[in-house]
Amino acid sequence: MSATQISPELSCWLVQQSPDATIFSDKQGDIRVWNAAAEKMFGFSAEQAIGQNLDLIIPERLRRMHWRGFDAAIAAGVTKHSGKPMPTKALRADGSEFYTEMGFALIFNEHGEVVGTVAQARDITDRYEKKSS
Repeated sequence: MSATQISPELSCWLVQQSPDATIFSDKQGDIRVWNAAAEKMFGFSAEQAIGQNLDLIIPERLRRMHWRGFDAAIAAGVTKHSGKPMPTKALRADGSEFYTEMGFALIFNEHGEVVGTVAQARDITDRYEKKSS
């Protein structure tokens, strides 16, 4: 099976069963895909997260910087963080913050237009806190 022949079911399974949290947001920053690992990591069910703004998981003090970079990447069609996972803080459903490593990419349609962003994340709290001790 070639990449162009991947079934929609297989694509869905790959995202839903990924060991890393996978989050797709549209160009406005509204969550459209939220996999099982994201549910476990952030504590929000897919039903709670889908349709919400990314502010759902971004600590308030980091939002201005996030949206500045997000909007610039959407407008330019390129992000400086693509392919470079970076540590940051995120929010859980209970309001607690934790360290996560996130990798980002812009997603383009068949016409080369940006349709949104994808982030893959993993909890690195234990590793990060051991380094800073």
